[in-house]
Amino acid sequence: MTSTPASAIREAVRERYAEAATEAARGAFDDARQIEAEAGCCGPGGGCGGGAIGDGSFGAALYSGEADGAPTAAVDASLGCGVPTAVADLHEGETVLDLGSGGGTDVLISARRVGPTGRAIGLDMTDEMLDVARRNSAEAGVDNVEFVKGYIEEMPLDDESVDVVISNCVINLSADKPRVLREAARVLRPGGRFAVSDIVADENMDPATRADKQQWTGCIAGALTRAEFEGALDDAGFTEIEIRETHRVHEQATSAIIRARRPDRGRRSAAR
Repeated sequence: MTSTPASAIREAVRERYAEAATEAARGAFDDARQIEAEAGCCGPGGGCGGGAIGDGSFGAALYSGEADGAPTAAVDASLGCGVPTAVADLHEGETVLDLGSGGGTDVLISARRVGPTGRAIGLDMTDEMLDVARRNSAEAGVDNVEFVKGYIEEMPLDDESVDVVISNCVINLSADKPRVLREAARVLRPGGRFAVSDIVADENMDPATRADKQQWTGCIAGALTRAEFEGALDDAGFTEIEIRETHRVHEQATSAIIRARRPDRGRRSAAR
């Protein structure tokens, strides 16, 4: 079985989410979610035993009571599998980085929570999504936000420049997840927190699902197992690793809250 080149996976993901962003920009949120569904993650024919778009497993339905600071258009455009801001324990004055920020929902929620002395940064590789996010930011009237173009495997941020890294169902789309986690550790300050929602594959996920490039543009085939995620976080230098499954999104995968911490400077060498 041949593997799909990382560049092809990245381009497939970019094309799919650019198309979804275009639909979201014109207010066709159901169409945007259906585009993701047809990528093989969820929806009719997607094989999501219990995780179809529209049943509350993905998107806006997950934000009940957690969307303060984000306009309705931003929430409606969400394609995520969780609500990382609900578990990131954000504080006034912190700097937050959202990996794969999409329409900006989690960035705008974070910006409200860290207040005017804090900062929220959204990182996305898709021009169309960045345009949607900036429009949503302008509508929300939030000025302590920044949306940056770039790859989560090559974050265009300085070392030790953020307090918290969040993400919503994006890391699973990367063809080089260990590199993403190393980059997250690099940009976090000592003692910084990693709090993401992502997809965790069952240990017995069948080879055909893992090999299906089409599903990389959804959220299933690229997912790590719990053991693989824990190992990659540990290798990146994180401690206090916690993975808590929340709901099924596929016959062979679940959504999960994944949290960890970059050790304080004095403890880092011992933790490694």
